[in-house]
Amino acid sequence: MSDGAFWLRAPAGLVLAVKAQPGARRTQIGPVLPAAAAPGWPDARLKVSVAAPPEDGRANEAIIAALAGWLGVRGADITLAAGGAARDKKFIVTTLVTIPEVN
Repeated sequence: MSDGAFWLRAPAGLVLAVKAQPGARRTQIGPVLPAAAAPGWPDARLKVSVAAPPEDGRANEAIIAALAGWLGVRGADITLAAGGAARDKKFIVTTLVTIPEVN
């Protein structure tokens, strides 16, 4: 994929590439940031800021909740697939969704 998208379709569902910012003042989705090419990853990252600290998986849970609200799906429909302790994370959305506009 070379169009700078932060997502791609896969047999398991929709793959979302996220750049996490834990410990933020507020939860925010966006902007889309360019990223280095990596096999199996989209060409960009969706920045997701959350107030939760990066401790004991709390930021990952907050990111899943933020993505679920943004996409209009249940949190159980989103799984962390890669990057548990990293800022670059890959999530799989297992239900059909339409990607909202990113500001």
